[in-house]
Amino acid sequence: MASAESGKITGLLRAWGNGDEEARDLLAAKVYAELHHIARRYMKNERADHTLQTTALVNEVYLRLVDVHNVSWEQRSQFFAICAQMMRRILVDAARARGSNKRGGGVVRVTVDDELPVLSPEGDASILALHDALEALSLVAPRQAKVVELRYFGGLSVEETVELMKISERTVMRDWDFARAWLMRELSK
Repeated sequence: MASAESGKITGLLRAWGNGDEEARDLLAAKVYAELHHIARRYMKNERADHTLQTTALVNEVYLRLVDVHNVSWEQRSQFFAICAQMMRRILVDAARARGSNKRGGGVVRVTVDDELPVLSPEGDASILALHDALEALSLVAPRQAKVVELRYFGGLSVEETVELMKISERTVMRDWDFARAWLMRELSK
């Protein structure tokens, strides 16, 4: 995203954080396409008969954001990281509600790749397994778990992750490599 557009989004985020409801509405129009792209990445890994559609996922995130008050929005990447986290929670909650963990049985395959993060077609079991493994990782290596959350679930670039976490690019890459290896080991058990 161009830095001018990123600056506009940051400005709208700050105005919204200060209580400007009009800024929130303008922000929604500006970020809708990117949120839809993030949601589409999640939804392509869900079952074909999944009842929650991409647009509904984006709308659910928007509804949750409307209720957010007194947030000190610092930058665009922070906003998208929070939205991605909300999407993840919505999908995990939906998977749990369907009781898929009782039916899953068998090995769950999850690929955490540098270029194209993809959950296996097993859908519910995969997202629950990855969520549980990420929760376990956050207990032993919270910074590394945050890097995975931002990059994998938030779709943030290395540069955006550096900016948001205020760590070096080398540290982000080292954390990413460590977390991927740790998660792959956990998920293969």
